[in-house]
Amino acid sequence: MPIEVVDENETLMQFLYRAPIGLVQTSINGDVEMLNPMSSRLLMPLAPSGNLDNLFSVIEPLLPGLRQTVAEFRGDAGVLYDAVRVHLGAAFDGTDMPQVLSVSIMKVDAGRLMVVLADVTLETQREQDNIARKLRHAAHVDTLTRMPNRAAICERLQRMIENNRSGTCYGAVLFLNCDRFKQINDALGHAMGDQVLGMMADRLRTTLRQSDLVSISTEPDERLAGRIGSDEFVVLLERIRRLSDVEQIASRLQAQLAVPYLVDAQTITCHVSMGAVLLNVASHDADTVLQDASIAMVNAKRAGGARHVFFDQAMRGQAERRSGLEADLRRALAEKELFVVYQPVVGLQPGAGVDRGTGVEALVRWRHPKRGIVGPVEFIGIAEECGLIGALGDYVLAAACEDFMRWRTSLGPRAPRLLAVNLSRAQVAETGWTSTVREILLATGMPPHQLQLEVTESLAAQDTAVQRHLHELKALGVKLALDDFGTGYSSLASLHLLPVDTVKIDRSFVSQADTSAHHRVLIEATVRVAHSLGMDTVAEGIETEAQSRVVTELGSDKGQGYLYSRPLAGPDLEAWLLAE
Repeated sequence: MPIEVVDENETLMQFLYRAPIGLVQTSINGDVEMLNPMSSRLLMPLAPSGNLDNLFSVIEPLLPGLRQTVAEFRGDAGVLYDAVRVHLGAAFDGTDMPQVLSVSIMKVDAGRLMVVLADVTLETQREQDNIARKLRHAAHVDTLTRMPNRAAICERLQRMIENNRSGTCYGAVLFLNCDRFKQINDALGHAMGDQVLGMMADRLRTTLRQSDLVSISTEPDERLAGRIGSDEFVVLLERIRRLSDVEQIASRLQAQLAVPYLVDAQTITCHVSMGAVLLNVASHDADTVLQDASIAMVNAKRAGGARHVFFDQAMRGQAERRSGLEADLRRALAEKELFVVYQPVVGLQPGAGVDRGTGVEALVRWRHPKRGIVGPVEFIGIAEECGLIGALGDYVLAAACEDFMRWRTSLGPRAPRLLAVNLSRAQVAETGWTSTVREILLATGMPPHQLQLEVTESLAAQDTAVQRHLHELKALGVKLALDDFGTGYSSLASLHLLPVDTVKIDRSFVSQADTSAHHRVLIEATVRVAHSLGMDTVAEGIETEAQSRVVTELGSDKGQGYLYSRPLAGPDLEAWLLAE
């Protein structure tokens, strides 16, 4: 059999002819010496005249400065351009011309260049699609918890609403907000707060995956949790039909989230309030449903927190009214529509009547231009929710100190000897608020020992940061009182731990002092423990002579209530003091 002689040069030419990439050999000046069919196909649309004699003339519009780059290259061989991508633009749409070319140019020796061309349009598109997918994913994921963010939750919820209109699916929405999360951030720092949020997210995911949760339907159920705000989470429940099913899931979530978190050797308890909405054919859009769920959550907080509340239509009207009241309250602070009234605190003297000059408690009121006098029950909660309570409290403190100093001048020995002012959590928790009190004392000339600042029992007993701030206030020389004693978290056994001078016995005990032996025992025990610790006592809410007689016999030092006087405006208080 004859041996076939293979022509190496012909083999090389066959390879170049069939190669799926463009190969071009040129002189150092760009004159084409060899090009394969693929390079002709790739380059010909750039040379409408069909002239491919000089490569530089053809591709320099795509690679500005090509001739200069070649001229300035000092080596005998090397890479000038390595897979540089050039976009040909829309001018070539509808032709065989690729939209993106990859161009590599190598100097082979002192007199020759080798150019490699490749059509990378599809590869580029795939890369762009991949980048776009990553960007879309990032735009729908919360970076802290790796949960779906608000945009993702809204998209999913909108699909649930559309399915619900067709009658093919039912669903519910839970809106979760952490109770007292701001206090965690303020006391422990935002970094630790972020860790708690991450752990809450993990518990949400784990709890929603548990198989012992209610079976919603014969189909696989969908439960999606996402983070839509600072300490706000949303849970979407699809294919759910009964109110009791939502109740069970909400209760389970609250129980799991309330288990203390261990962060950097610190135990942190964080309860959540929930608002729930059942989807129905009247559901409009995702934003409206989330707003309704948020309104229900706020109602859960107002009811004490750590619970869930289902939305009803009446809540929306209430929320709108509160929103209007919030705007009015902001204006009221700016235009000085708020004013202070004073309820007398009398000294209880067995067998000698009462001492009218013992003291007064400052209480805020609002003179609304349309609604008339508005009581604190209607606006204090709003002030707390919208962050105005601190400014409101500072106004009351300054105004009351000014009035007190004026009475000292105008009434002399008939002036009240003590001024009591209530403090909010926002004021006491604010870093540096002690300096604000010091400035008010200096500006008004108020003697510190004649000012009594009052905090609720639950506030003073629960928060170590608050107790630290109370000690700072005590160092100014002001007196401190524990308000509403008997309704909060402290006890007689722990009373000695609180830096207070006065214990105010809550009206719920005083109101039954003359009818209930049990309440009399509690009042007497409180008085005895307070006196043993060097504290005095005030019985609040005295409305009858019988109640006054009993608390006086039990040793209460002072009394306060409608029996003696309702809250009075400044001029009326002066008249009351002088009427003795």
